[in-house]
Amino acid sequence: MATLRLGDIAPNFKAETTVGTVDFYDFLGDQWGVFFSHPADFTPVCTTELGATAKLKDEFERRNVKAIAISVDPIEQHHSWIKDINETQHTTVNFPIIADPDRKIAELYDLIHPNASETFTVRSVFVIGPDKKIKLTITYPASTGRNFNEILRVIDSLQLTANHQVATPANWEHGQDVVIAPAVKDEEIPDKFPKGHVVVKSYLRLTPQPNL
Repeated sequence: MATLRLGDIAPNFKAETTVGTVDFYDFLGDQWGVFFSHPADFTPVCTTELGATAKLKDEFERRNVKAIAISVDPIEQHHSWIKDINETQHTTVNFPIIADPDRKIAELYDLIHPNASETFTVRSVFVIGPDKKIKLTITYPASTGRNFNEILRVIDSLQLTANHQVATPANWEHGQDVVIAPAVKDEEIPDKFPKGHVVVKSYLRLTPQPNL
């Protein structure tokens, strides 16, 4: 399987999960998705990550996002691990964890990187849009926990830029000014961006976030 790239259709699959058998596309419906992989159950960094994801339930729901995780360990082990996650992270896991002991989904999404490990999945994140296209991929080393604030920030940017002709500048956060897309002509700006704009350079035009 070739590496999945931005704009590719996320492959569909059926899998056994901690909430029963799931068809990936049916699970996502018309919502956004965050699909993230874990090297193995009962690992320290993953335990903190799944706890962090559970605590972000309201933030994901506010953005119309569904979370789903995957590990190559079997379903019985997942259920035991969830008990540890809930206990140590002071939360309740509220999203499915896929069991992938035959590594079919891991191979489908290119989650086995032999130079890192020939048996365990890497720590990858896919953000998938309602059109089932991959909007973001990030792969972390096993030693580094994911920054879920960054994942939320990118989702905010993706949802904003999908509906408005803007881009978000470096270190942008929700509520800050955005960049007007180069395709927008100067004479079109007043109608498209009635909140006003600032011309820093002819190619760098800023406007308040339009969906606030």
